[in-house]
Amino acid sequence: MSAHHHVEHAEHTEHIAHSNKKVALLIAIIALFLAFSETLGKSAQTSALNYQIEASNLWNFFQAKNIRRTVTIVAAEHAKVEALAAADPALKDALAKQIDTWTKTAERYRSEPEAGGGLGEGTIELSRRAIEEQHKRDTALARYHHYEIASAAFQIGIVLCSAAVVTGMMVLAFIAGGLTLIGLGFTGIGLFAPHAVHLF
Repeated sequence: MSAHHHVEHAEHTEHIAHSNKKVALLIAIIALFLAFSETLGKSAQTSALNYQIEASNLWNFFQAKNIRRTVTIVAAEHAKVEALAAADPALKDALAKQIDTWTKTAERYRSEPEAGGGLGEGTIELSRRAIEEQHKRDTALARYHHYEIASAAFQIGIVLCSAAVVTGMMVLAFIAGGLTLIGLGFTGIGLFAPHAVHLF
């Protein structure tokens, strides 16, 4: 091997070493982004689960209240029929008081805005709160799906960078860079506009 070839070979080796350092740095950066997207994804998944549980609890509460309200209304209607048939004024009066109590109770079951720390515990408020929790769950799930895609892009990017080091095909590192930008895009959508892009 001539001196000229030695110099060329040394330069080529140095160039590869320099490129590999750059790729190693890119791997480290992508790994950092991956850690973020994975953490955000886990957090969003946990939130979605919590909102779902809360929505289920509120719907169960709603059902129980609704059944009690129906039973109270039926009882009041039955008492109205009895009051019409009652000849005794004292009985009529007692039934009227009972009907009034049941009617007020049924109305309270329907809407009770002050209960539950001001959140409301009537069927109207409970259904509204349950629907709000379902919306929060949907947002958390949308975030989760975007973070999942971001994580996948970052993971593929890391694999391509490793392949670039092994094969010396630097074009793979450029593709990894592109995937990193896509991953960052999806992380951004998940953070700031989870409903902007519908994928699932």
